[in-house]
Amino acid sequence: MPDITADIWFDFVCPWCHIGKRRWEAALAGFEHREAVHVRWRSFELDPHGSREARLTIPQRMQQDLGLSARQAAEGADSLTALAAELGLTYRLDLARPVNSFDAHRLLHAAVDQGRGDQVGERLLRAYTGEGADLADHMTLAALADEAGFPAEAARALLRGHDYADAVRADEDEARRRGVSGVPSFVITGRRIITGAQSPDVLLEELRLAWRRVTG
Repeated sequence: MPDITADIWFDFVCPWCHIGKRRWEAALAGFEHREAVHVRWRSFELDPHGSREARLTIPQRMQQDLGLSARQAAEGADSLTALAAELGLTYRLDLARPVNSFDAHRLLHAAVDQGRGDQVGERLLRAYTGEGADLADHMTLAALADEAGFPAEAARALLRGHDYADAVRADEDEARRRGVSGVPSFVITGRRIITGAQSPDVLLEELRLAWRRVTG
């Protein structure tokens, strides 16, 4: 059977990425040849130099970085929360604090190698967008990984060292090479970049185009 590769660049601390993931899953569920699709979740840091200390919440960062008023930031967060709810996601962006996500990405690469990538990735996203989890804290990451079937002891050992750092950097280098500058970004069978949390219909059409290309 022909193979379709879908590379999806994302960041754990990007609330749009969880929405994009749900929409991608809906598109994949409607694709007639979904068994032929091989998905690779690729690391992307929105803020590679971000702090490892959880400080400002997303609405507070919106005020600081975008110059919004407290009311405008709250309305923006509420709008995103309502959109997420339509997809069955519970967002608490008033609790979510953007942090350096490099170690979370290292953990995901390790989980993929152990066959637990989908479970760990989903758990970390849900913890960040809905539970206010500090995804730079190693104890938090290990506990979440354990809940997703990746043993906490193995996660702590990984996080104490530097394993999979090269894998994260390789994904980010590939993003730069391809011109990926934001997340979520989808590249299906090496074709054009689809940026943003696109609708399932858009993603489904891209999958069907990819199928026609690989089947000639």
